[in-house]
Amino acid sequence: MVRAAEKREARVRRHRRVRRRITGDAARPRLAVYRSNRHVYAQLIDDLEGRTLAAASSRETDAAGDGDKKAAARRVGGLIARRAREAGIERAVFDRGGRLYHGRVREVAEAAREEGLQL
Repeated sequence: MVRAAEKREARVRRHRRVRRRITGDAARPRLAVYRSNRHVYAQLIDDLEGRTLAAASSRETDAAGDGDKKAAARRVGGLIARRAREAGIERAVFDRGGRLYHGRVREVAEAAREEGLQL
């Protein structure tokens, strides 16, 4: 059986490998998605300046707490896209954080696209 630490190390290796090629700037920041067991977090990051331009998480959108993690991820995607629009950002580079483009990570991306953010 694979230990939890080994799974995490493998994900971090995948993320580092992808991050060698993906960088965000002020015109097209990186939309970084982090998924924990309970919540999902999204940030728009300008890597050249080293600062977060906008952020959203399921912790702030889960007032109902219905337990549907995919629905929470979809709300986070819509929220980050709206905050991006308020900040004057129309395009972003998607960073899935070493995870598969599947499930909650995919829901964030699709909801952001539906709200008008170009990924």
